[in-house]
Amino acid sequence: MDPHGRIDVKWDVMSWTPDGYVAVVTMTNMQTYRHIESPGWTLGWRWAKKEVIWSVLGAQASDQGDCSTFKQNLPHSCKKNPSIIDLLPNAPFNQQFSQCCKGGVLASQGQDPGAAVSSFQISVGRSGTSKKTISLPQDFYLLGSGPGYTCTAAAVVSPSAFYLGDGRRRSQALMTWSLTCSYSQTIVSKNPSCCVSMSSFYSTQITPCPSCSCGCQQGQANCVKKEDNKISSVVEKSKAERKMVQCTEHMCPIKVHWHVKNNYKTHWRVKLTVTNFRYRTNYTKWTLAAHHPSLRSLANVSSFLYKPLMVYGASNDTGMFYGIDGVNAVLLEAGSNGNVQSEILLQKDNNSSFSLEHGWPFPWRIYFNGDECAMPSPDTYPSLPSSARFSALTGFGSIKGGLQILVFIILVGIF
Repeated sequence: MDPHGRIDVKWDVMSWTPDGYVAVVTMTNMQTYRHIESPGWTLGWRWAKKEVIWSVLGAQASDQGDCSTFKQNLPHSCKKNPSIIDLLPNAPFNQQFSQCCKGGVLASQGQDPGAAVSSFQISVGRSGTSKKTISLPQDFYLLGSGPGYTCTAAAVVSPSAFYLGDGRRRSQALMTWSLTCSYSQTIVSKNPSCCVSMSSFYSTQITPCPSCSCGCQQGQANCVKKEDNKISSVVEKSKAERKMVQCTEHMCPIKVHWHVKNNYKTHWRVKLTVTNFRYRTNYTKWTLAAHHPSLRSLANVSSFLYKPLMVYGASNDTGMFYGIDGVNAVLLEAGSNGNVQSEILLQKDNNSSFSLEHGWPFPWRIYFNGDECAMPSPDTYPSLPSSARFSALTGFGSIKGGLQILVFIILVGIF
């Protein structure tokens, strides 16, 4: 549902130095609903020659490396394959750079475009000092608070243009190269990281998340039972406490529940609940993307913010839900407060096509933080009881259903 989702990385050489150049590196998260959360991004590469990093503003190399060949004025990093991380928000002012110092957190483009960009300035030495002698870094990689991203090779592109001062003077970079990094969920894990359960007002049946949706191998060794009265101590003693989840049948850290709550004459209502089963982990700036044909006629959303996703031209049957800052933008760790809820009201734009049968009210796909959730099998969806078919339709304003039951009563009276 995000066919153009990627992270763009651009290097703009702004000036030449006696032994290298000064460049501005900019990362832009073009992904609609996938963000990079704490502990943030890490950008790495391999130098083509014997380059060193003299200094960095707005970021820092995680390892200085062996700089013993330098007698004085030690470089910031002498690593052949340096890795750069963002500075924290409270970094000293003289170390900051524009759009830096967010702890590596990058918002998604659909949620907050202004916070979807991060940049830093880097001074490179022992490299070429012109377009003809410079060599591009190789083997780029990006960690977005974990693995999953694959980056292309850097390629020289048209120099970036800039407008300075009053906006009447145009300048450009001396040289620019760029690359893109794309995410693959299967690189991270062969199992999903979330699942979907369903229920409806017209059925006592609840469709749970599929068993072992997120994998059950060695599950009991990596989960905490809810009835354990010493959950905190159990988690604290765990060697992988950030990965500890509550023991469930599905073994997923996130469960999304879709409940068809009401059916009115012109509208129908859904209650949406997202539950966190992971201990010691909060989800900040979470996003939930859904694919359902009725989202094109969504009338109201309570407690959440909503943005339609125009994935394929004019079709807007997909949308993104996310929390309100200061209210529920953070999905807390497992426990009594580890969930967020909303109710959405959808309009029946065409009563003749609306139906409660065959699983129509339920979503086709759900994504949490960009990862696709495991869906139940369609044959397990809450079914409409045969005795309630007419009442479920006519009782809430369906003209077609009313005519059907009228004919049924007449026939009963005749016979």
